[in-house]
Amino acid sequence: MTGPQIIVLATPVFLLLIAVELLAGLKRGNNTYRLNDALNSIGLGVMSQLAGVFSKLMTVGIYSVVFGVVSLWQLSDQSLWVWLVGLLFYDFCYYWHHRFGHTVALFWAAHVVHHQSEDYNLSTALRQTSSAWVAGWLFYLPMAVLGFPPLVFASVALIDLLYQYWVHTQQVGRLGWFDRWFCAPSNHRVHHAVNDKYLDKNYGGILIVWDRLFGSFVEEDDAEPCVYGTRGPLRSWNPLWANLQVYAEMARDSWRAERWSDKLRVWFKHPGWRPADVAAKWPKSAFDISAMKRYDPPLSRAAAWAALLLFVLVLNATTAFLWLAHTMSLAQQGAAAAGIVVGLWLIGAVCTPRAAAVNAQRASATPA
Repeated sequence: MTGPQIIVLATPVFLLLIAVELLAGLKRGNNTYRLNDALNSIGLGVMSQLAGVFSKLMTVGIYSVVFGVVSLWQLSDQSLWVWLVGLLFYDFCYYWHHRFGHTVALFWAAHVVHHQSEDYNLSTALRQTSSAWVAGWLFYLPMAVLGFPPLVFASVALIDLLYQYWVHTQQVGRLGWFDRWFCAPSNHRVHHAVNDKYLDKNYGGILIVWDRLFGSFVEEDDAEPCVYGTRGPLRSWNPLWANLQVYAEMARDSWRAERWSDKLRVWFKHPGWRPADVAAKWPKSAFDISAMKRYDPPLSRAAAWAALLLFVLVLNATTAFLWLAHTMSLAQQGAAAAGIVVGLWLIGAVCTPRAAAVNAQRASATPA
């Protein structure tokens, strides 16, 4: 069974848990869902899975080549300890991948998609980037060099990803001793917050122990509620722009920079770093958490139903595509994926009244 097929089988579970979380929030008077945001987040997860069909050569493919050519030895995928140590090792590599995803601009440009939602719920967990293949595979090559088979790598990567789904909720509180060892909802809420106290903390995938060992752990503080989103808000339901926003901003700063060294630094310094000459000529307002306002253009009942209907159609098309993708030619895959992406774009357009789209574009525009 292929990875995309496993995701297809897991999707009903994901949606069921979203429904349970929604009902729990409504019952408690703490609903954390908005239809427009949830559809956008799940849609970005769909795009990520589409991208995965075409980028497997950049992930498992490169890993397999390294494993076959330069591995120090080749471990057996028939040994239980190889799977257990492989999962632990993968989680360790994931910690550093995730940490670099918050501290190096090029990696943040991909990872930012997961943080753009200004809500925090199980649909946020499905909100994934479509460009992780650009350089993310680099962090896992040590596993190949040490001889963990590609099957083990691909399987433990999926396990690590699936585990992280349930921690994206506000309906589960502190879990005592579990929070000290594992990534749990309380720990991960901190990770998604833009508060100064919480920024760039708690990177662990399954284990939070890595954060405690490497000085990146912060405990959730009831006196300072988490504020979700990014410090450079997306303010759009366009799934294509969600994936391109930060790349476009960095490309613009790189183009405008006078020094060649600065043109390069834009991509490898901490996210948000700008060359002095660019910052002086095209200044941006300093981040002010008290001024944050959720992007939430009005959604009429008719538009909501239209978006929901489109979403159901797109989700069914995606299910069929992921299940059958391995039987299709590259041209067929490309055509099917393009059609699904158009459907996702239409959902975003339906959720965005024209006036709201124009105002958001003006608000996010950089002075010329």
